[in-house]
Amino acid sequence: MLVTLGFLMVAVFMFLILTKRATPVVGLTLVPVAFGLLAGAGLGIGDMITDGIKSLAPTAALLFFAIIFFGIMIDVGLFDPLVKFILRLVRDDPMRLVVGTAVLAMVVSLDGDGSTTFIIVTSAMLPLYLKLGVSPVVLTVVAGLSNATMNIIPWGGPTVRAASALGLSPSDVFVPMVPSLVVGLIMVLGFSVHLGIMERRRIGTLVLTSERILEKVGNGGTSSAGSDHSGNADDSDDGGDTGRFIDGLDPKRDTLRPKLLWFNAALTTVLLVVLVMDVLPIPVLFMIASSIALAVNFPAVKDQGEAIARHSASIVSVVAMVLAAAVLTGVFQGTGMVEAMAEWLLQVIPDAMGSHLAVITGVLSIPLTFFMTNDAFYFGVLPVLSETAAQYGIEPVEMARASITGQAVHMQSPLVPAILLLVTLAGVSLADHHKKVLWRAGLISITMLVVGVALGQIPF
Repeated sequence: MLVTLGFLMVAVFMFLILTKRATPVVGLTLVPVAFGLLAGAGLGIGDMITDGIKSLAPTAALLFFAIIFFGIMIDVGLFDPLVKFILRLVRDDPMRLVVGTAVLAMVVSLDGDGSTTFIIVTSAMLPLYLKLGVSPVVLTVVAGLSNATMNIIPWGGPTVRAASALGLSPSDVFVPMVPSLVVGLIMVLGFSVHLGIMERRRIGTLVLTSERILEKVGNGGTSSAGSDHSGNADDSDDGGDTGRFIDGLDPKRDTLRPKLLWFNAALTTVLLVVLVMDVLPIPVLFMIASSIALAVNFPAVKDQGEAIARHSASIVSVVAMVLAAAVLTGVFQGTGMVEAMAEWLLQVIPDAMGSHLAVITGVLSIPLTFFMTNDAFYFGVLPVLSETAAQYGIEPVEMARASITGQAVHMQSPLVPAILLLVTLAGVSLADHHKKVLWRAGLISITMLVVGVALGQIPF
C-alpha cells in the first residue's frame, strides 16, 4: 500500500504542477498531507512535517541570507561591470546571449553551490533577456542544465554523499567520470545553441542601446520584451513580477556604492573561498557576510531596512517553497514510503538482470533522485543496491559512479531549493521550466551513463 500511495502522491503532485492547477507551495503542502493521512499517519503527521522542516531549516536560512547578500551586491553595483562586459560580447544576438548564459553558469557552478550560481547568473543575465525580448524560460533551462551537469564535481553534494555512503574516496568516484562530465557539458552547449537560434528566429536581431536599457529599466522591466511574442504556451508564463529581483544597469540608482567596489569584491571573494574550504556552515557564512555588507554599504538603520525590504518578495517566495518542500520530504520519510518504494524496485528487478545492476542503478537514479532527496537516495537506496550488486562482482565504486549520472534531472526537482530560487528570481513558473528542461536533462543523464559504460568506468 505504501508503494502505491508513494507513486500516486508523486503523480498527483506532478499533475497539479504541470497543468498549473496548483502553485508549488499549495501542491507541496496539501498533496503530502492528504496522502500521509491515507497512509495512516494520523496526528503523527505533525511530527513528520516538523522533522522535515528541521532538516530543511538550514537551507531556508541559507537562501534567506544568500538572497540578501547577493541582492545587496547587485544593488551597490558589484556585478555591473560583468553585465556590461557580457553585453559587449553578446551584442544584439539572442543566440550569443543564451550560450553566454550557459558558459557563465558552468564557471560559477565551480563553487559547488547552486543557489549562489543562480543568483549571480540571474543578476547578470536576466536584464539582457528582458531587453532583447528573449524568454526568461530559456535562461532557467540553460542555467539549470549547466549547474545540474556540473553538480557531480567532488565538492558537490551527490559525489560526496555516494562516496560517504559506500566508504569511498570522492576522487575515485569523480575522476573516471570526467569524460562523461565533458560530454554532458558539450550537450548543454548544444542545447544552448539550439535554443538561442530558436529565439533568434522568433524575435529577430535587435539593436540594444544604452538608451533602450534605461528606458526598459525605468519601466520596471515590464515592457513587451518580457512577454511572449510567439504564442507558444511553453514561453507564455514569464510571470508578472519578472525581474523584480533585478535593477538592471541603471547607472543612476541610489544604491550604487562605487567607492566600495573593491571592498564588496573582496568580501564576496572571501565568502566564496571560505565557502569552498568548508570552515563554517554555509548558512552561518551568509548570515555573517550579509550583516557585514549591510553595515558597511548602508550604515543608517533605515537604509538597512530598505535594503532588506527591496528583496523581500523573492525571500518570501523561495523560503515558502522550501518549507513546503519539507512537508513532502517529511511525509515521504516519516510514513516509510521511501523505503517501501526502494524495496519494491529491488524486488521487481529480475535475477537475470543482476549483472547489469550498475546500469540499472544509473537509470533508476534519474527518477528516484527527482522524487526524493539526495540524502534519501544515496544513504538509503544506494547501499542496498550496492550490497546486491556485490554478489555479481560489481564494485561499490562502480555503483557510485553510475548513481551520480542522474543529477541533471535531480537538480530540476521541486525538492531542490536552488531550482525554486532560480524560477522565482527569473519570474518563470516551475511548470514552464519543467516542460522545456526535463527531457533535455534526461538525455544528458542517459548520455553520461552511456559514456561511462562505453569507457569501462561503469560495467554493463
